Amino acid sequence: MKALIASAALVAASGAGALAGDAKGDWLRENGASKVRIAPCGGDALCGSIIWLKDAGGPAKIGQQVFFAMKPHGDDDWTGSAFNPEDGKTYSGKMTLSGDHLTTAGCVFGGLICKSVSWTRTR
Repeated sequence: MKALIASAALVAASGAGALAGDAKGDWLRENGASKVRIAPCGGDALCGSIIWLKDAGGPAKIGQQVFFAMKPHGDDDWTGSAFNPEDGKTYSGKMTLSGDHLTTAGCVFGGLICKSVSWTRTR
């Protein structure tokens, strides 16, 4: 009986897809121009909003949501939508976590062309 329960638990844990790492928190853009906060936004999805800007006079605004409904898509990967304040357009989005480094990308043409941005977790 114990073996049956252990087997069922193993199947359940490996079944529905891999769990993504923890991307929640505050992230500084590689060029130091902005910070975003990634937080849960319903179910297993993550969203990200701008919490700080080096130049508050540009098109991006504090409080503006830039990542929408990013859902786990394997270990340390999410897919959803990304908004670019610079051109005012929303793209299909990807996030990839590697330790305290996050890479986000906005893509067009079904992911054939993507523009990536790197982020570092802030404490």
